[in-house]
Amino acid sequence: MAMKYICRRLVHATLLLVAISILSFALLQLSPGDYFDAMRMNPQISAQTIDGIRSEYGLDRPFVVRYEHWLVSVLKGQLGFSIAYNSAVGPLIWVRARNTLLLTSTATLLAWFLAMPVGMWSAKKRGTWGDRACGVATSALLTVPDLLLFLCLLLLAVRTGWFPAGGMMSEGAAPLGFWSKAKDVAFHLLLPCIGLALTIVPMLVRHIRSAMIEALESPFIRAARGHGIPETRVLYRYALPVAANPLISLMGFSVGTMLSASVLVEVILSWPGLGPLLVEGIFARDVYVVIGVVMLSSGFLVAGNLLADLLLLANDPRVRVE
Repeated sequence: MAMKYICRRLVHATLLLVAISILSFALLQLSPGDYFDAMRMNPQISAQTIDGIRSEYGLDRPFVVRYEHWLVSVLKGQLGFSIAYNSAVGPLIWVRARNTLLLTSTATLLAWFLAMPVGMWSAKKRGTWGDRACGVATSALLTVPDLLLFLCLLLLAVRTGWFPAGGMMSEGAAPLGFWSKAKDVAFHLLLPCIGLALTIVPMLVRHIRSAMIEALESPFIRAARGHGIPETRVLYRYALPVAANPLISLMGFSVGTMLSASVLVEVILSWPGLGPLLVEGIFARDVYVVIGVVMLSSGFLVAGNLLADLLLLANDPRVRVE
């Protein structure tokens, strides 16, 4: 049964990625303008020359033919060809994807590490001044736009000099040893990671609090308290496993939130991930770069939700029975 469930989820994930690729490809190919618009404004370049270059890159072919050629390049790991970089898209994206994955995974772990104890404590202290103060703090963070938050972090780095204002490594760090490089990367990662984590911590705290309150109001929890079981044991041994299902589902949702916010934080804090590459591709109208970044980000999102489904399968016997 478990293998059938996993295979069904894999089929759904594959169909979803195919649908995303078709829709993204169609929207970008049918949008007005292309990479050669700037060249058309140059009177020294003839229309015949531009048409010849477009034909060389296959941009004058029908939609179905272009999509078929792109699929073949995907199977080869190339993800199309970038006109702006004069290179296959795959090598451009893989290094950036590694940097984005490092940032988003670290920020996700940090966000859950902060939100879990705060949300559980707030549920335990429901109705007290501490719970109300926690609610005010999360509401205040939710009202702050991500753009303003990241700009404030950039201003903090520039004005104080406590953090690097951009980049992934310091100049001259290439000859250093492994641990020295890792320390330097971690120092550059700190500020974007904190900013990205703060975008999702308030939402996580509220959901964790709500799930824990629902679990703590269950009849068997009241029975456990009536038997004199310590409150800490009741909270972690009995209430938390009951509240785990919605939190596991929330983990998949948090991956999508992180990916969308990472584009902004990477651009503002100059982290060399997929975000700056996506913005450059959009401004240059480099279609295959944009499609490659969108598909890779969609793959991360689908993988996060698939992981949440597998954890739900392992945690809840009812899912296995169904």
